[in-house]
Amino acid sequence: MPGPVPKRSDQRRRRNKPAGPATLKVAGAAAVKPLSEDKAWHISAKRWYRSLKHSGQSVFFEPSDWAAAHLCATLLSDEMKRPEPVRATIIAQVNSMMDSLLTTEGARRRLRIELQRTEAAKHMDENTEAAILLMETYKNDLTG
Repeated sequence: MPGPVPKRSDQRRRRNKPAGPATLKVAGAAAVKPLSEDKAWHISAKRWYRSLKHSGQSVFFEPSDWAAAHLCATLLSDEMKRPEPVRATIIAQVNSMMDSLLTTEGARRRLRIELQRTEAAKHMDENTEAAILLMETYKNDLTG
């Protein structure tokens, strides 16, 4: 979706109801185990890949998503370990791959996905408490 990153739902003035998500239930693995990281990766690639395991969106990752993340980390590591300067085109490709995995808040907001931490939920105002969080709805739809 081109254009600026949308504001978070609690920062928007306009509260009209967005179009609901289109969901399709399919049989899948109950729990998907991430691929193990390559010990030869550059430290930055290791940090990024490890952070995915603790990110909220990773509960929805399928084996193909973990394979894409593994490929992205490998590409990032190879580029960071080169003796020559980092190539902007490769970094742009890595950023694009990261966006497709929804690893940045901007990428998630473009798709109207918001993650909220449990601690932050305690401090929400009444209007926000009444709202249904999109990720929670997705999770409930997917888990039955």
